[in-house]
Amino acid sequence: MPESGGPAWPATTRSAIFCLVAAALAAALLPPAASAQGAHILALSHKSPFNCGKTFSANNWSPGHSPSGAIDWQDYGGDDINGETVRATAAGTAYFNDAGSTSYGKWVEVRHGDGTSTRYAHLSTMVKAAGGSLSVGQGTIIGTVGSTGGSTAPHLHYEQRTATGAVDTSPTVEGVTVSLGQKKAVTSTNSCGGGNPYTPEEVCGGGYAVIDSAALTGGRTYLLYDSGNGGNCVVTLKTANLGTPSPVSAFLEPQGASRTTDSGSYGYYAGPVRRAAAGQCVRWGGSVGTSSYTSPFEHCG
Repeated sequence: MPESGGPAWPATTRSAIFCLVAAALAAALLPPAASAQGAHILALSHKSPFNCGKTFSANNWSPGHSPSGAIDWQDYGGDDINGETVRATAAGTAYFNDAGSTSYGKWVEVRHGDGTSTRYAHLSTMVKAAGGSLSVGQGTIIGTVGSTGGSTAPHLHYEQRTATGAVDTSPTVEGVTVSLGQKKAVTSTNSCGGGNPYTPEEVCGGGYAVIDSAALTGGRTYLLYDSGNGGNCVVTLKTANLGTPSPVSAFLEPQGASRTTDSGSYGYYAGPVRRAAAGQCVRWGGSVGTSSYTSPFEHCG
């Protein structure tokens, strides 16, 4: 709603006004991209940032939107976008930020392997606190749509940026190019496989690789190892009741040391539980509901 006594501006105009300072503030909050290649159109194949089958309007309106070329994802056909799950449109490393009461509000930047990046702003919630990071695959959940920062109506502010940091003014998602001044309905095929959007490697982080796993009713528990530093990591992924909090756990116990456990009511996974255990045997496992697994001491050295 407009302020008392103010004009009843259209939603797109309101969004323009409150996004004007987004690009400048965001640039100050993050270090420059690692790669500084020449400007080019993004080569990655980007999915929609929403759940499989969801259709929303991608509005690349012009003039007046800042930065020019950013998309405002908005309601389509009466489907309310507020609170919708937001997913990474391509794989990379996600960095979580909170710009406070102005500009982007809660927002995420995903830096992709080719030096390009995507940004997701005005989020209601994020899967990690500001200052955190997470390795993500295409479709990994990073937050939910909201109206934080410089926004008066729920929508998702979305940018595709080249390796130089320039905004691609004709971004493409789901094979649909949305050029300046265009508004198109886009249906998501992101995470249409129906499985858990997370992988053990994403949860444990860079350097870890799966060396063992055990099936559970409603999930699977994994043991990962980082040969570079001798670190072990355990994560339990759900395969049922995804997105609905339910009991799940993961634990890791180096031989001769105490056990570390992560347990709670989680939507997708428990963990990561990390312990240094170079040259040691480990006991590991986890549970989903009443189904559990506990290994013997193994994987020694």
